[in-house]
Amino acid sequence: MNTWLILFIAVLGEVFATTNLKLSEGFTKLMPSLAVILGYAVAFYCLSLTLKSMPLGIAYAVWSGLGIVVVSIIGWGLFGQKLDLWAGIGMALIISGVVVLNLLSKSVAH
Repeated sequence: MNTWLILFIAVLGEVFATTNLKLSEGFTKLMPSLAVILGYAVAFYCLSLTLKSMPLGIAYAVWSGLGIVVVSIIGWGLFGQKLDLWAGIGMALIISGVVVLNLLSKSVAH
């Protein structure tokens, strides 16, 4: 399977788990708590698969950077988290960093 697809699945697993972490209310609700365990298991397994063919720093930058942005958007949409101009600028910088790493860095096999 394509390394980038596996990394994308890892990001989705992490976002799913983190969202359910909020919903679990400190692991007091069973179903969201089980979803946290499942989501992180998928995320870490898929991330480990990407590390067979992708440098650790690049994989982690993409995984964590995209996860931060998507979780922030979910927090805004689902939980009413406030995102101000500076939050938007910060997320744009994170996305820009991931794009620069992938398009311009010689660390990534293109």
